[in-house]
Amino acid sequence: MTGPVVVGLDGSPSSVTATWWAARAARERRLPVLLLHSWTTQPLSVPIPQEALGRQRYGGRVLQRMEAELRHRYGDLRLTAELVSAPASEALVDLGDSAAMLVLGSRDHGSVASFLLGSVSLHVLGVARCPAVTVRADGSDDGTDRYEIVVGVQEAGATSDPLLEFAFSTAEAHGARVRAVRALPLSSLVASPRGAYHDEGYEVDEQARLAAAVAQWREKFPAVAVTYQVSRGTAAQVLLRASAHSALTVVGRRRHPSPLSWKLGPVAHAALHHVACPVAVVPHD
Repeated sequence: MTGPVVVGLDGSPSSVTATWWAARAARERRLPVLLLHSWTTQPLSVPIPQEALGRQRYGGRVLQRMEAELRHRYGDLRLTAELVSAPASEALVDLGDSAAMLVLGSRDHGSVASFLLGSVSLHVLGVARCPAVTVRADGSDDGTDRYEIVVGVQEAGATSDPLLEFAFSTAEAHGARVRAVRALPLSSLVASPRGAYHDEGYEVDEQARLAAAVAQWREKFPAVAVTYQVSRGTAAQVLLRASAHSALTVVGRRRHPSPLSWKLGPVAHAALHHVACPVAVVPHD
């Protein structure tokens, strides 16, 4: 993984939390950090006059203060800051062409109304050409007792490989393990003579398929421990249960979505709404 870790910083609590997460992620991966502030896309609560000069000065102070705090905490961090006039979503997506990842702040956990107001994050998550991570401002990213990266794996190959690469590289840098998760449809249940619903042979086969899909990434990252989880339910239900105590949840979205479909699928939407930890949305073919 090359390129900087780019974080959108608007001065809000969620963006400050995201910046600290981005700094730790960059330091673990030995990557530079780029702080980006769009002075034309600032929170409505910013207590300054609306004149352009005042907004630019506010943006400059936000960047200077955050840069000073990061340098004080991480003296060896390669750090740059950029104040732009382009809309935040446009600037972030453009930087995503060469970034290792984009990092964005998210509103409080479980607030659907607040999430829907985050139009910048929604747009970036839906079209960015690199992984984009959302970090909540409600303190869920404590960074101390969560050592598992959860990744959903439904099919082997081009669909899952970008997600697995991101999950394994993150786990290696973070000293974490990977939990690879596959959902089994409830329609696969068969009735046994005793009336219980199960098919152990089917579950064993699916466990083997999951292990085969992950095999090449285990070889590339031999130091990363892996746990496999095959559970019945919808993909969203299974992923949410698996992510209850994770450090990061990795979901995917199609790189070239149909114009008639959502840019983010139901699993990604569920994770972004309900998972307490940071969520990485990784584009795939």
